[in-house]
Amino acid sequence: MYISKKTVQLVSAATVGFGTLASLRANEYDFSAIGIVRLCRAAVTVYVIGSHYKKSLYNSNLDKKCKEYQLRKSEAHAFGAKQLLKLCCDNKGVYIKVGQHIGALDYLLPEEYVKTMKILHNSAPKSSFKDVLTVLQEDFKKNPYEIFESIEKEPLGTASLAQVHKAVLKNGHPVAVKVQHRTVKTNSYVDIKTMSVLVKITSWIFPDFKFDWLVDETKKNIPRELDFNLEGKNAEKVKMLFSNYSWLHIPKIYWDVSSNRVLTMEFIDGGQVNDIKYYQDNKINPYEISNKLGSLYSHMIFITGFVHSDPHPGNIMIRKNNNKPEIVLLDHGLYAELSDKFRWEYSKLWLAILNSDKVAMQKHSANLGVNDMYGLLACMVSGRTWDTIINGVQKIRYSSDEKDLFQKEIPDLLPKITEVLEKVNRNMLLVLKTNDLIRSIEYNLNTHTQMSAFLEMSKCCVKSVYGEKLKNCTSRWSMWFIFLQEQWSLFKIVLYYTYLGMANFNIKV
Repeated sequence: MYISKKTVQLVSAATVGFGTLASLRANEYDFSAIGIVRLCRAAVTVYVIGSHYKKSLYNSNLDKKCKEYQLRKSEAHAFGAKQLLKLCCDNKGVYIKVGQHIGALDYLLPEEYVKTMKILHNSAPKSSFKDVLTVLQEDFKKNPYEIFESIEKEPLGTASLAQVHKAVLKNGHPVAVKVQHRTVKTNSYVDIKTMSVLVKITSWIFPDFKFDWLVDETKKNIPRELDFNLEGKNAEKVKMLFSNYSWLHIPKIYWDVSSNRVLTMEFIDGGQVNDIKYYQDNKINPYEISNKLGSLYSHMIFITGFVHSDPHPGNIMIRKNNNKPEIVLLDHGLYAELSDKFRWEYSKLWLAILNSDKVAMQKHSANLGVNDMYGLLACMVSGRTWDTIINGVQKIRYSSDEKDLFQKEIPDLLPKITEVLEKVNRNMLLVLKTNDLIRSIEYNLNTHTQMSAFLEMSKCCVKSVYGEKLKNCTSRWSMWFIFLQEQWSLFKIVLYYTYLGMANFNIKV
């Protein structure tokens, strides 16, 4: 379908009122940050990408199954991904956040987009140090150097909404100061409305693809992530919930030097979770870290329902503390708070997948909002192919060949995938993102073939399902009976995994 330049102009004119004046006031000296400039830039990018797809693919008379068509499609995806990356880097803020989300959907989007957008997890554009000092001055109503003894000019890391600088308090304590990009809050309201318009245009160009869910999630999550007071409270809540995990560290929050746009935390020295050299230099076993991550996130998803939903490598550190490896969880701006009903249905869906039970998969997928495409939802949840699910995900170790096959099939399934994402329970969107980010870390650490992650997840699923039953018990006898059933199921799971690869049988939990 052709989009004229006039269409782009009309869209720009129709949305010029989306906060342009506010953006002008907040960005007097930054022409590129003005709302209408950002909007036009985005509209032109959509036009360029759409035109390229039309020219290279939709106007060709090639058979969609032939090799040349597949090559053209891959090239079109690569071109579109580069254009989208440039747009994200130019517009920054919310666009970076959406780009990072795309880069996290390792099993749900074409490989060309995922690989290209993953760059944004560690290489987001940074604000000037002058802007950083301005935010500190505005929020604390005093010269930043009256609060801090020193502040390093170069950031330790830069993310979509903020960047972190190492500083030293007046009492000599080293801290990490997370400072929101100066214009990001003003621009976010404009950008979200702009994206809504652009998604409608994208749906017009590609009627098979539905991306409204991505805009809806961004619209819901961005205000939370821009509230650093909420982030500090999330950090303290997860620290309390997992206080029994001796190997998990949550940095201390310094509330007296924090605000809505500034979060001052304990400074932690360590390596990124996917830094293989750091593992080697510090003699840390990647399998141990992978096991602990699996245990932590399984417990979050299936037991507590309070899930850290942005576990990309820049937000998870590892370090040696008293000669023992520790996981340090950073960036607590985005958490999924799962309802009990969702947790229980999701746990039952996972048990159905683990047992290759198609009837149960269909039932629990329907309860989560997806009925006729339950097989596809099972693949999206597990990151495994349908053949593997039917033959038993517990029996077949995950391999690079299976990942390649999964990735190869994604482009043909993309219209169906977007339809699933439109229909599925909203809680599932952040859970899917979290699952994919954890799998990506395991793949980078080369620990993805282990079965211990499935063991821990299976145990948490059983505890969640039987926890629901215990909650609804009315007599002491029935409580004891259900407790014994739970212990027997857990014993069978441990026994199964102990002899996995040595015995050829299927245990139903």
